[in-house]
This record gives sequence, structure tokens and C-alpha cells, in this order.
Amino acid sequence: MSYLQAPLTPGRLPLKNRLVMPPMATSKAEPDGRVSQALLDYYDEKSRGGAIGLVIIEHNFISRQGQNRVGQPSVADDSMVEGLARLAGVIHANGSKTALQINHVGGAPGEAIPGVERVAPSDRQDRTDPAIQVAREMTLAEIAAIPGLFAAAARRAKAAGFDGVEIHSAHGYLLNQFFSPLTNRRTDDYGGDVHGRIKLHLEVIAAVRAAVGEEYPVLLRLGAADYLEGGSRVEDSVIAALAFEKAGVDMIDITGGLSGYVRPGHSEPGYFAELSEPIRNAVTVPVILTGGVTEPEQAEELLAAGVADLIGVGRAILKDSGWAMRAMREA
Repeated sequence: MSYLQAPLTPGRLPLKNRLVMPPMATSKAEPDGRVSQALLDYYDEKSRGGAIGLVIIEHNFISRQGQNRVGQPSVADDSMVEGLARLAGVIHANGSKTALQINHVGGAPGEAIPGVERVAPSDRQDRTDPAIQVAREMTLAEIAAIPGLFAAAARRAKAAGFDGVEIHSAHGYLLNQFFSPLTNRRTDDYGGDVHGRIKLHLEVIAAVRAAVGEEYPVLLRLGAADYLEGGSRVEDSVIAALAFEKAGVDMIDITGGLSGYVRPGHSEPGYFAELSEPIRNAVTVPVILTGGVTEPEQAEELLAAGVADLIGVGRAILKDSGWAMRAMREA
């Protein structure tokens, strides 16, 4: 049996193999965020054959203020559960497990949502015109409301039948903005050193765990380095990952921070391995590595090298829905 084919056991989220389809935004939901037929058809096509161990659904917004764009799926109220249950059912019928990613956009650039004011850890200006403020600093009362929004979203994901929920703290969205010293310039308990910058994360994890119970799988996607001067570094992320594991996270999904899902100047298979490997060496929960893998043998080599426990393959599966089936035949 190859490394890619090997099951992941034990743990709260056992998987039949080490292949993950990472969350990739499609903008295929209905304008109000409800699951559309187009979204069902997309995930049906990608998961058909059951060759993917875990399918992580693209980021669902947890509140209207946390919405990134029209067409983004929603987990912001109980009326969304019925459609999300159909989505989980499609993937289960195809033979894969699935987790729902939950997110708040914060002050990240996104479409203007009518009536929605963008908020962030600190005031945020437009990148091209600093005179334009695109997000204002959150009050302590607004920060205090965030864990409850994530917890309610996680409860809905569980009610819809997903096998787990993934908290999004990457790619420049709200929790990642708190983690990065470039976007978090607060001087209160939520800013300063890495322990202050993950205070909200730990409150979110605690609230989510309380909402879903001790046995339900909770994942966290971490933007483990910004690759920008003065930004977050892998040393910060090792500290954070250890704290997240202690708080009850079952799996850590490694990607980029403010730089997004790319590592500037790099395109080799597993280009975030320099982040995933030290984190994997520090924690005992499984670690997912995504980025640059286009062939099964590349995933095999990364797993053999011990830089991660699972490999996410995004763009190759996006381009070729049969990629996973071929990978399992060739692995």
C-alpha cells in the first residue's frame, strides 16, 4: 500500500486515505448563500468515485457582515441547514467524508455587500489609496460576539451531517488578520505578541467545541506565514498550533497567510512544506499540506518525507475531476 492510499487512524476523523480536496471558492451558491443545484452538481462531480479521503467545502460565511462575495455559501442561520444537508449527502453518497469550512471575511478585500460595514482587528486602508479606509477597528463588544457566531455555524454544520468543521484562519480573513502583526496593531489583550494575537482563536475554538461536543472533529486552517516583512512567521505558527491542539483542534490545515494560497517565488510541489514540517514535528494531531501538487508521485514523496500527514490537491482536481481516481490507481 502506498503512503497516499494508507488510511488515517486513529483520531476523531479517521479517513480511508491521505488525499484531501481543499476548500476552493466557486461562487456557485444562490445570491442569499443557499446551496444551489450548481453547487451540488460541482461537488458531486468532484467527489464522484469516492477516491478523495476528505472533501473540505469552500468557506461559508457565519454572518452577513462576514460575507466575502455574492455566490458564497452561507451557514449564517438555521434556514441554511437543509441545503447544506443535501450537499453533505451528495458527497457521502459518493463515498467520501466532508468537512464544512466556516469563515468571517473581516477587513479582507471583497465585494461590497449592501448595508455591510467591514470590520477588522485594526483600521485598514485601501492598498492602492491609503486615504480610503476599507475597514474600521472592531470594538471589544464586536470581538466578543465572534466566538458565538462561529459556534452557531459549527452547530449547523454538525446538524447538516458534515463529518467535521474547519475554522478558517488563513488567506487574510478575519482570524488571520488577528494572527498577523501587519493587520493586528491592537494594544489590548487581543494584540501584541503571538499569545495576544491568538486569544480570539482560542475563544472561537472553545465556543465551537462547546457547541459541537467533545467527539465532533474540529479542524483549523492556519495561514502559517505571511511572507511579508514584519508579518507572521513559522515560529509564531508553531506556538499557535500547539495552543490550538491543547484547546481541542483535531487537525491543522497549513497554507499561506496574507499572501494567500501562494508562496511568492515558489511553485514546486508542496511549497508550504517549510511551514507544515515544523508544525507537524511539534503537534500530535494530523497536519494537512496543500500547494503545488499536480501528480500522485509528488504527493507520495511529500508523505514519505514526513512533512505532513495528508496532502491537499486543489487546482489539479479543479482542472480534472478524474484526478483523484487516477491518483489512487497509480499510487
